Order: sequence, then structure tokens, then C-alpha cells
Amino acid sequence: MKFYEIIFSPTGGTKKAADILSRSLSEEILEVDLCNREADFSKVSLSEDDIALIAVPSYGGRVPRTAVERLEAIAGKNARVILVCVYGNRAYDNTLAELLDVSCKAGFRPIAAVAALAEHSIARKVAAGRPDAEDEKCLKAMAVQIHEKIASGDTAVPAVPGKAPENLGHSMPGMAPDASPDCVKCGLCAKECPVGAIDSVSMNPDNKKCISCMRCISICPVGAKKLGRVITSLGGVALGVLCATRKECELFL
Repeated sequence: MKFYEIIFSPTGGTKKAADILSRSLSEEILEVDLCNREADFSKVSLSEDDIALIAVPSYGGRVPRTAVERLEAIAGKNARVILVCVYGNRAYDNTLAELLDVSCKAGFRPIAAVAALAEHSIARKVAAGRPDAEDEKCLKAMAVQIHEKIASGDTAVPAVPGKAPENLGHSMPGMAPDASPDCVKCGLCAKECPVGAIDSVSMNPDNKKCISCMRCISICPVGAKKLGRVITSLGGVALGVLCATRKECELFL
């Protein structure tokens, strides 16, 4: 039996939450990075004896379209899977329902689902520092329950909230970070962009290709990638009101 962590985590928050669960469930983890635009995901093939953990961020209450497309190329072959959606304290809406649907179509067998929290990728002050110590304790306790279900042989599909939308995944056009005058043209953002949307000379994005994942902002060594002030300000105010109450992690078995 092998344990796979299949993850789409442009800014690292989703990975932090997923790693807590994965490391509580297995000592050996095979990672599949869905952000790697050079990878051939059709070569990823599991077996019925394997267990996978698929983790994605919630984009407007949906699974990111890029993650959906790359997950569809993987051969699940009836492997058991733990589904994880990570959101920035607003809501995850239909993300888990959509992820369950996508994983089943890829040949996986869902046995558990988790909604976890991480720092919001756009309004960084929202859910700042999460997953925190309380989240870690909660996720580790959830891992114990998931392990018990696996050990019992129970393969019941978890009932998750929401409804799987009919169209393919979600993208958020119109929020492409530009390079400020502080940019040193190191090329890191262009290299690491999950969809190759950044020009390697100007370091500015192709607005039609950008999926607004904010990876370029999170990895820029000099803080030169920025969203417009109006978008950042209005988004921060709106989310600050919507996210005033702390949400907690949820488990569905």
C-alpha cells in the first residue's frame, strides 16, 4: 500500500493543512504537485490498495479549474481517497461536493472529507496564521478518526455539503498581479506560475491565462508582485466583515 498526497497549493496554505493530515496517517508520502505545469499527470496511476489525500483550495466556493483538469488525467483505479478543501474563513460552498464528484470520475473511492482553514490568499489578514496550533490539534484528531475508519474496512462514501456544479471548475479572471518597479527580474514567478501566465521578460501576467492563484505574490523574494490597491482594499474590507467569526475545521466520514 502506498500513500499519495495529491495537492494544488499555489500559496502554501493548502499544503500546510494537508501535511498535518498526511503525516498523521502515513510515514511515507508520495507527493503529486498539481501546480507543476511541466508534469505529465496521465502517468500517475494508483492501485486499489493505495490511499490518497487530495487537497485543493476553495476558489469562490469551487475547485480551481486547473486542479480539476489535472486531477482528471490521474488514474485513481479505485484507490481510497481523503478529500480536503482549504478556505480562508469565508465559506467553502460547493468545493467539497465538486471535489467528491471529480475524484469519483477520476476513479477514486472517497472515504472521508475535511474542510480546513488557512490564511486567505488575497486578503492575507483574514485567517492570518492558520492553520494554527488549534487547527493542528483538530486535524490530528480527525486523522485518528479517519485511520479508524480505514482500519475497520468501512468504505462508505461521506455525505458532504453543497452540490457539484455541472460546469468545469472555477477560475477568477480579472485579478492578475502586476510587477511593480521593485521587480528585480529574477524570473522566479514566471518559472513557478502553475499555468505559465507570466512573461519571462516583463514579469507581467497574461490576464487571459492568469487564474488569480496569487502564487507569484507569495513567492516573490522582494515583494514586487502586487494586486491593484482598489481591489486589495475593497476585498479586504468586504472579507473582513464576512469573515469576522472564526470558522473551525470539519470532518465528514
